[in-house]
Amino acid sequence: MEALPELRVLILKSNKFDGNMSLPSRSNLPFQKLQVLDISDNEFVGSLPQTYFKNFRAMMDVKENKTDLIASSDDDDQTFQDFLEMTVTLKGLDQLLKRLLKTFTTIDLSSNNFSGSIPDSIGNMNSLRYLNLSHNNLMGHIPASLGNISVLESLDLSSNKLDGGIPSELTSLTFLAKLNLSMNDLVGQIPQSTQFSTFENDSYVGNLGLCGFPLTRKCNEETGQRMQPEEEEDDEYGFIDGFGWRSVVMGYGSGFIVGIGIGYIIIRKARPRWLVEFFFGVGYNKKKKKRRNTSTPTKRRS
Repeated sequence: MEALPELRVLILKSNKFDGNMSLPSRSNLPFQKLQVLDISDNEFVGSLPQTYFKNFRAMMDVKENKTDLIASSDDDDQTFQDFLEMTVTLKGLDQLLKRLLKTFTTIDLSSNNFSGSIPDSIGNMNSLRYLNLSHNNLMGHIPASLGNISVLESLDLSSNKLDGGIPSELTSLTFLAKLNLSMNDLVGQIPQSTQFSTFENDSYVGNLGLCGFPLTRKCNEETGQRMQPEEEEDDEYGFIDGFGWRSVVMGYGSGFIVGIGIGYIIIRKARPRWLVEFFFGVGYNKKKKKRRNTSTPTKRRS
């Protein structure tokens, strides 16, 4: 398929395809006109196909004024509907497309077994609009070269093993409407910008080392790393905010000791009367007094 000169859409999602896509290409210029690549939900392994990222010409330097339709006009839409109709996942939602603009570009490699790092060459595709690499085994840092994709509208890197910080270069992505970096091992302060301020907590959930807005975890002003509070909430056990397991154990222990002491005093002194009669029945005090009198020996007269 690399040698097909007019191939613009390649959708192979939700199958059981496997193999390594990072092997050397058999073509000097593979997939020159490819605009849509969706191989999600398969079993591909190995590193990401860096060779393809360097040669997807239809995803590089696409001018905004060249928005002519590849399909047809409204009058001829029915003629090309069966040929071009496709369902793609955009910004987390499945959408049905019947036409393809030259400026529409998307790569979805999610839900496979890709490993290794995200190559810097991914930033060469500066006309890419939708990128989904979620649910793989990718490691290493998020490449700063992603900031070169100035028209990127959706970026999903969730459910991987990415570490390090969020590159400040991503703040230059002014068209970015959907960001998902959740369930990784990212650390440090979340970059602040007009665009990043629109993203909520769910964009970063599962990264315990992240701090700063919109998260409630504060950052150290000097190091930019997450501050370590004296007593931190333990989410694993589901306690309410502000009450960790230490506080709960201390409360139970203190309450137990106080309860034993009060119980001993009540039984020993038989006070207060209403509480004793509530637990031991009416007349408990009289019975206890009678037992006390009978147990005391009487003095013999001389």
